[in-house]
Amino acid sequence: MALMESPQLALENLKGLIMIDEIQRKSEIFPLLRFLVDNRPDQRYLILGSASSTLRQQSGESLAGRIGYYYLTGLNLTETGTASLESLWLRGGFPRSFLAQSNESSLVWRQNFISTFLERDLNILGISIPAATMYRFWVMLSHYHGQTMNYSELGRSFGVSDKTVKQYLSMLEDTFMVRVLMPWHANVDKRLVKSPKIYIRDSGIFHALQDIGNIEALKTNPKLGASWEGFALEETVSMLQKRDTEVFFYGSHAGVEVDLFWQSGGKNYAAEFKFMDAPKTTRSMQQAIEDLSLHQLWVIYPGDKNYALSENITVIPLRDLAILKTA
Repeated sequence: MALMESPQLALENLKGLIMIDEIQRKSEIFPLLRFLVDNRPDQRYLILGSASSTLRQQSGESLAGRIGYYYLTGLNLTETGTASLESLWLRGGFPRSFLAQSNESSLVWRQNFISTFLERDLNILGISIPAATMYRFWVMLSHYHGQTMNYSELGRSFGVSDKTVKQYLSMLEDTFMVRVLMPWHANVDKRLVKSPKIYIRDSGIFHALQDIGNIEALKTNPKLGASWEGFALEETVSMLQKRDTEVFFYGSHAGVEVDLFWQSGGKNYAAEFKFMDAPKTTRSMQQAIEDLSLHQLWVIYPGDKNYALSENITVIPLRDLAILKTA
């Protein structure tokens, strides 16, 4: 309360590491923090809060050269243990959802989170779109999960312009609810896909938007493959981005595609995410190796065996994702 009413009086006499949570509620204190950081060498600040492009801009302008960013993901398999794979996949990485006593209570928590996020959090971040409108857009967007984005098609379905679709999508991307995965434009003589792919970043939120409440319902749902792709992709990206690795997808109009592409140590790598018992080599994989000069292509699946399909293609279980750390 003191911080809200008189920030300088609340902070100026403190020492050591000072943690400020929910910074988005008081973003105007960034200039004060700059003054304190410059004049109080015995103070350090750990600032927590919901992220948005506006908030990052404010902090960057006020604390340039004095601030570093760390983006927290939800829980992942490294933290929960591989035995919990199906539960983490179904419930997602929000701790209260993952740790709920039952699937039913987990789903209720996620549904309440969605409502609170739309009705309160977006308003705090300065986004004034009606919650009901944004909810309908989010649900409709979830049907594009794992697909190449067609702004015109979604705009026609939702009854708004392409510009409005991009505006709504940008809001969900800025708040880390949606991943907009950009295409890699390789220097090859091919017509390449130029539109981004869309993913609901948390698998539990995706399942709540799709009204999927248990693992049995998920495994019989038409969105099963897309759900697995999004979940496995986020697990992979979480590991790769600990090294600040940029990620993309690759697709050509001839049908050649890889779900994830990145570069490391001067070499090119890619991953495909397959929900099947025993993935096999496809023509698309072989062509992608040639198009992208891949050092290695991993096929990540829910099984328990690790095996090579060729010199450059290896199938690995999601549970063994740590193999990628050596790449």
